[in-house]
Amino acid sequence: MAVKLSSIINTDELLKLNPSEIILIDARAGINAEENYNKEHLKGARYVDLNKDLAAVEDPANGGRHPLPSFSKFSEVLSKLGISPSSHIIIYDDKNASNAASRFWWMLRAAGHEKVQVVNGGLQEAVKAGFPVSSEIETFEAAEKYPVSEWKLKTADIEEVEKVRNNSENIVIDVRDKNRFDGLTEPLDLIAGHIPGAVNVPFSENLDENGLFKPAEILAEKYNSVLKNKPSENIIVHCGSGVTACHTLLAMDYAGIEIPKLYVGSWSEWSRNDREMATKERQ
Repeated sequence: MAVKLSSIINTDELLKLNPSEIILIDARAGINAEENYNKEHLKGARYVDLNKDLAAVEDPANGGRHPLPSFSKFSEVLSKLGISPSSHIIIYDDKNASNAASRFWWMLRAAGHEKVQVVNGGLQEAVKAGFPVSSEIETFEAAEKYPVSEWKLKTADIEEVEKVRNNSENIVIDVRDKNRFDGLTEPLDLIAGHIPGAVNVPFSENLDENGLFKPAEILAEKYNSVLKNKPSENIIVHCGSGVTACHTLLAMDYAGIEIPKLYVGSWSEWSRNDREMATKERQ
C-alpha cells in the first residue's frame, strides 16, 4: 500500500527533489502578481492565475467572488500547465498558502489528483533555503487533456448553509480574521459581518510565529477540539470568497483530519443575497 503524500512539503525536502520529476507552480495572487512572477520566481515554476485559471469570475451574488470554473475549463488549465494525472505537483505562493496555493491544492485534490503538495512558508522560505530563482520565461509542453468530470471533495451551497447553520449537529467555520468576522472591518465585500451560527477559527492560527504551518499533531489537537467528533459531511468551512478557506482545509488534511465541505461562495455570496447577517450593530 502506497504511503500517502503529505500535503505540506518543507523546503529542505523540496531542495532534495529532482526538478525534472516535479511540476512547480507559482500561485501568487493579488495586485501585480504575474508581473512579480515575471520579475523573479522559483526556477522552473509555471504561473497559475487565481482569477483566470482557478475561478469563473462573473456575478459575486451567484457563487461569490471566486466561484469554481467548469470542469472543461479546469481541464484546459491543467493541460496548458503540462499537468497529467501522474504529475507530482508542488505549489507555492507569497502569502504562506493563503493566496491561491491552497485553493489550487484543493481543486487538484477535488479533481482526484493525489500527488500534490504545498511549500511550507511559500516563496520566501524557499528563497531563504537557497532554492534557485529565475526571471526567465519558463518553457514546457502542454499535456494531453486532463480528465476532470466531478469535484470528488465535498462542497456546500448557500441553501445548505442556510439549512444547517443553527443545527447543533453541524458546524459552520468562518476562517477570516476576527475583525472581519465581528463586522469591525471589511476590505473586500459590501457588508461587514458573518453568517449567524458560524464560529470563527481564523486561518492565521494554522501558522506559527515564523509563518510556517504548526506541527500536524498541534493542528490535529486544535481542530479536533473545535469539531468535537462531528463527521466531515456535517462540517462546512468558508471565508470571504472560497480561497483562504482552503488554507484551513489544507491544515486539516495535513493534520490527518478528513477534509470537510467547502462553501465556495462564502461571505461574498451570502452577504449579497439578502440573507440574515450578524453585523456590528446586529450580533
